[in-house]
Amino acid sequence: MMSTSLLLLSFLLAVTAAQGASGFRICAFNLHHFGASKASKNDVMITLARIISRCDVCLLQEVRDSKGTALPKLLETIKRYDKQNKYEALASERLGRTESYQEQYVFIYRSNTVKVTDQFQYPDNLPGDEDAFSREPFVVRFSAPRTSIKDFVLIPQHTTPTNTTKELDALYDVLQQVRKMWKNENVMLLGDFNADCGYLAKKNRKHVRLITDSSLHWLIPENTDTTVKLTTSCSYDRIVVHGERFYRAVVPSSAQPFNFQQEYRLTEEQVTYLCIYIKISSWHHIHKQQHH
Repeated sequence: MMSTSLLLLSFLLAVTAAQGASGFRICAFNLHHFGASKASKNDVMITLARIISRCDVCLLQEVRDSKGTALPKLLETIKRYDKQNKYEALASERLGRTESYQEQYVFIYRSNTVKVTDQFQYPDNLPGDEDAFSREPFVVRFSAPRTSIKDFVLIPQHTTPTNTTKELDALYDVLQQVRKMWKNENVMLLGDFNADCGYLAKKNRKHVRLITDSSLHWLIPENTDTTVKLTTSCSYDRIVVHGERFYRAVVPSSAQPFNFQQEYRLTEEQVTYLCIYIKISSWHHIHKQQHH
């Protein structure tokens, strides 16, 4: 029915989210070739809506909606499923080195809890390292007044498995450019990094600045399996936080998988990766702690 990869990050808020879950959540979700075919299947769309509506901001990857009809249909399905919140979508251009295979990064977000304040399509023209990415990051800046981190930046990346080491290292250059451009230290990099097993050999990790720079915090432990296949145990999906203030706002040990396969009783064929999430303290939580 569908094959998915979901990265879920929770930011605690003094509000109640859909399905009774409290918190401000940021997710990254690999929809696996999402286009008109999947959009035509009502059971698939309802399942996607159930997952995405858990999130205040949800990064979608592998959106291959060449006709431009699947994404609007998904957004409408989410709005019907969760009428307590308002949702909007922000999409990148179609990205890819060939006309035959292109993807979009899409952010679906609750406009009643978070606002888009800026966006930047990385041009991938760094002198000496041009065209480092198959799918250049579509960087978005958000404002969420009720979180402890009110102004933050998300850098998404779906790496090409055969080029994972190079693309992860090149993300470091994207990070530095965004920090300088927006003068913002609260930056999170997230997505299907393919950052484990045969795609990121241990001997190559010393060449990845995103790993070796101590100012960056990889929040998903190396031994975390973000897949559901019995034949694999790999930490492909990752969350990387830059900035000590951002890192301190993360609830300790909160980065872990959410098994939506079990939650929604899906088969192994219906889902490829588990959801993983973190929790971030709300402003209300920090303020309360300071007065006790």
